Amino acid sequence: MCQYAVVDLEMCKVPCGTKKDKYPWRHETIQIGAVLLNEALEIVDEFSTYVFPQFGFIDTFINDLTGISEEDVQNAPSMEEALRRFVNWLPDDVKAVSWSRSDEQQIRHETEAKGIHIENLDAILDNWIDCQETFGEKMNSSKRYKLSEALVAADIMYKDGAHDGLVDAYNTALLFAKMEREPQLVLNPYYENAISDESSDSGFTIGNLFAGVDLRSLLTA
Repeated sequence: MCQYAVVDLEMCKVPCGTKKDKYPWRHETIQIGAVLLNEALEIVDEFSTYVFPQFGFIDTFINDLTGISEEDVQNAPSMEEALRRFVNWLPDDVKAVSWSRSDEQQIRHETEAKGIHIENLDAILDNWIDCQETFGEKMNSSKRYKLSEALVAADIMYKDGAHDGLVDAYNTALLFAKMEREPQLVLNPYYENAISDESSDSGFTIGNLFAGVDLRSLLTA
């Protein structure tokens, strides 16, 4: 068995004029969060750093969403230095995991656009695991689940603080570890019943179940 680094990036927007002239992508990284799962799928270490955006800026929407301010990133390392620290933090024989492919793609785009070359980074990117895709396979569904819905469905007591890179990495790691341990994923019984009712064409939907409900109150473990 190998170890897993579960990663989550937070990003800001890049102005359209800048995208055309200097940086062709819509987003730029402002935080890298990660937790390390050992061979027993236990969380044993964590990594977090803000990243100074070279082209983008943190507007009110991103500040409200992530809690990250311009002051937080003002003296943060560049993307190159942040990635170098991240790669140096990783142990040998590790695979990276994230919720969806967007973080892997963001690293590829940003390193190419900024001319960043870090030893061993390509090998990490080439062996990246999409936890969202794995969850869909477990659910026998082509749906692209949100992490928050997947955590409730899998009956996981998760940390509050969505859109904080370290918190999202931690919650994704809990879900990934459970999926690795359970060949047949054990679901939250309320969620499982809602799926059954929805598929029976009764007119009842998962949205009906969750309307006005604190999702954390449905979790039993």
